[in-house]
Amino acid sequence: MPLPTREAAQQLLEQYVTDEYQRYHARMVATALAGYATKFAGDPELWFITGLLHDIDFQRHPDTHPRESLRWFAEWGYPEELIHAVEAHALGYNGFTTLPRTKLAAALLATDELCGIFYAYRKMNPVRYGEMKAASIRKKVKDTGFAAKVDRATIYTGCEHLGVTVDDHITYLIGFLAAFD
Repeated sequence: MPLPTREAAQQLLEQYVTDEYQRYHARMVATALAGYATKFAGDPELWFITGLLHDIDFQRHPDTHPRESLRWFAEWGYPEELIHAVEAHALGYNGFTTLPRTKLAAALLATDELCGIFYAYRKMNPVRYGEMKAASIRKKVKDTGFAAKVDRATIYTGCEHLGVTVDDHITYLIGFLAAFD
């Protein structure tokens, strides 16, 4: 099945997502997933594009997300691995119960919400992602009052399916997101 180029995926992101934070978040997740692709011998293009497009229907269809994007991706002939990862990243939301069956799906599940914590931490402490301290992020993950809308359970479930500890996941993301700064 065809995979769009990064340029075509970026155009889709801009077409479907007008909120600047959501675009930023998509690029952040894409960067982190591309880092994980190298760690797990995945296809960096597939992993990056999955991260970039994982929320393209969220702004228009928040109450059914990612149902619409799953339909679009199937119609567009995107790879099943991308479709499964986007479906699994919605675990616990809008009736979705699919657990991750691939490293890509597990990485997206673990990374999506953790990027929200990284972003919120950076808003409070203007430091580059690559310069963040893992201990500081760990404290914020444990503090459910910080970035309270972030679902910590999905981070833990994603890490479990990915086969990494939360501590290692935080450390990896700091390294992967150094390229994002």
